[in-house]
Amino acid sequence: MLNTLKTAISRLIQAVSGVVGSTRLGRVAFEPIVTGAMVRTARVSHRDVALTITVPNSLNHFRATTFATKEPETLDWLDGIPQGALLWDIGANVGLYSCYAAKARGCRVVSFEPSVFNVELLARNIWLNQLTDRVTIFSLPLCDQMSVSTLNMTSTQWGGALSTFGKNIGFDGAGLAKCFEFRTMGLSMDDCVSRLGMPAPEYIKMDVDGIEHFILSGGPQVLRAVKGVSIEINDDFTEQAESSRKLLEAAGLRYVGKKHSQLIEDNAPYAHIYNQVWVR
Repeated sequence: MLNTLKTAISRLIQAVSGVVGSTRLGRVAFEPIVTGAMVRTARVSHRDVALTITVPNSLNHFRATTFATKEPETLDWLDGIPQGALLWDIGANVGLYSCYAAKARGCRVVSFEPSVFNVELLARNIWLNQLTDRVTIFSLPLCDQMSVSTLNMTSTQWGGALSTFGKNIGFDGAGLAKCFEFRTMGLSMDDCVSRLGMPAPEYIKMDVDGIEHFILSGGPQVLRAVKGVSIEINDDFTEQAESSRKLLEAAGLRYVGKKHSQLIEDNAPYAHIYNQVWVR
C-alpha cells in the first residue's frame, strides 16, 4: 500500500513538474530546488572514520543512514586491507566504500562506475572528502572482453543500481525491467592492465548486480595476482554462483566465507545474496 502511494505521488509530482517546468517562470522556480538538492550533504561514520556524503534524494539519504548497517561485512573486510593497498571497487555506485577505503586505510582506489547518473555523485563524494589524490574514477563498464554494447539500466535515479552491460539479466538471472540504455564501450579487467597500463589491483571489491561471473571471466591474469576479493553472489542464481566459484578457484584463490546483514536477511528478494570473501 505504501509503495503504491509513493508511486502515485511521484507520478503526480512528475506530471506537475512537466507542466510548470515548461514555462519560463516555472524553470526559474525549479532551478534553485534542483541546485539545492545537489548540495545537500549528510555525515556518516564507522568506527572512527567520518565521511561527508551528497544526498540529493531519498535513495542517497537511505544509503547514508544505513552506511554502517547495510553491509557491515564489507566495512569489516575493508578494515582488514593493509594500509596503502591498491583496491579496485567494481560497481562503486556513489563511492561510499571507495571513499571509506581511501580514508580509513589510505588505499589507492580505482572506482569503476558506468552509470552517468552515479558518476556525478561519485565525483562529488570524492571531492567532499578531499580524496582526489587517492581515488580515480573509471567510468566505462567492465565485461568479459572489449566490446561495444549497451548499458541496460533499471533506474535513472542518482544512486540507482541494478544495471548491466551487454547482458539483459539482473541480480537473480531474470530479465531486466529496463527503463533506460545507452551505447558505450566495455573492457575486461585484463584489458585495463594490458591495454591501458592501469596498475593491477591487490584487492578487488565487486558488486555489479548479476554479471559478476562475466567480469571475472575477463580477468584471469588480474585474478592470478590479486591477494583478496570481496564479491557479491546470489546463491539462488546458480550460473553466477558456480561460474564465479570456478573462476576464483582457477586463479588460486581460497573461499573463506560469506555474510550479509540482518537488513538484507529481512528483504525477501535479496535474502540469499551474500558478500563472499576469497584470499590467496
